[in-house]
Amino acid sequence: MTSNCVGQLPITVAGWLELLEARSGEHRIELGLARVAEVWQRMWGERPFPHPVVTVAGTNGKGSTCAFLEAIYHAAGYRVGCYTSPHLCSYQERIRLGQTPIADEALVAAFAAVEQVRGAIPLTYFEHGTLAALWCFARAPLDLVILEVGLGGRLDAVNLIDPDVAIITTIDLDHQAYLGPNREAIGREKAGIFRSGRPAVIADPDPPASVIAAAEALAAPLWRLGHEFGFDQQGQQWRWWAKGIGQRVGLPAPALRGVGQWHNASAALMAIALLADRLPVAQQAVREGLLTVTLPGRFQVLPGSPLIIVDVAHNPQAAAALAENLRAMAMPTPIDAIFGCYRDKDGAGIVAPLAPLIRSWWLVDTPGPRGQSGKALLPLVRALVGKQPVTAVGSVSTALDRLTKGAARDDRIVLFGSFSLVGEALQWREAQLRTNR
Repeated sequence: MTSNCVGQLPITVAGWLELLEARSGEHRIELGLARVAEVWQRMWGERPFPHPVVTVAGTNGKGSTCAFLEAIYHAAGYRVGCYTSPHLCSYQERIRLGQTPIADEALVAAFAAVEQVRGAIPLTYFEHGTLAALWCFARAPLDLVILEVGLGGRLDAVNLIDPDVAIITTIDLDHQAYLGPNREAIGREKAGIFRSGRPAVIADPDPPASVIAAAEALAAPLWRLGHEFGFDQQGQQWRWWAKGIGQRVGLPAPALRGVGQWHNASAALMAIALLADRLPVAQQAVREGLLTVTLPGRFQVLPGSPLIIVDVAHNPQAAAALAENLRAMAMPTPIDAIFGCYRDKDGAGIVAPLAPLIRSWWLVDTPGPRGQSGKALLPLVRALVGKQPVTAVGSVSTALDRLTKGAARDDRIVLFGSFSLVGEALQWREAQLRTNR
């Protein structure tokens, strides 16, 4: 870290990330808002947060919902700050202003601003980054801030800021060690982003009762997919509606692939309708946002041949959605899978929905203290997939090199299991494109 530091504070993004990652071994995840609230008070004082805020929680679909909001508001001419996690290739992806990743100099200054006031208060990697993002947004001339919850909701650092509209996407089993053993417990934690008297948007078509109860206890106006708002598909166009508000008709299909994107886009449009008195959005901006929205790693098809699909699916619900999306492609050729997951994930639950679609499995290593090797996954995957060939190959690049080298033009490869693996695949593809220029 020496070359990245002046005195004791890093002067580069790489230096700061090295420092924060080194501290992560000391400052384990400890859910709660007391520490971040104290540091934020030292940074910002008693001033209210200066911009309208939409906060998004859920098990799957958070990133897509944020992306729809960001794209539509940007198309409408508003300056938007958006904070999401984790990143795929660079940390700067997490903090965007006007759809542009934060500049290195601004990020270094934000990390330093947190460090200079935290004193002896321990912060996790995520907490330090969240405070840095909020500091950047609070000081910028923005019209709206979109915040994606990292883990849970009630005790997540993002929940430090009161949202004007809170959105909960689908809820399923994930992070049970922190959030609870079942959907009711997990839903209760995610509903912690609701605020008294402020709209609560629920995009899960079958939400846990705990989510509804939490909204009712706070007298938060409740907007549920399929009840107070919804959508109707009409070929490649669709109609969005909300009771007592109206409808938007003739909308183009969302540019993000996958059947669940209609739910996510509908939730984004509900939030937009609820903020329309302050931030009106014309129909043309909605259309443009739906057509231009991008989000790497969500059923993303990489350019070139053979066809490579990458997806961050890392829990059973997301894996089932990935399987459904693959079936919807209705392509007759077999699929080869590249898979890896962290030790604390339900590996069997992720593999099972995909197993009937796969010709061969290539298992790769996931990085970091939560990671595991492809070899460690061999017994689990072999027990689930029967006679399908299963090979542990170590790295994503090795798997992709071997699969693409002898692939037929109409072969398909799907890579899934974690954000880190998708990031490696995107970097591999970029290296391939540079080599072929």
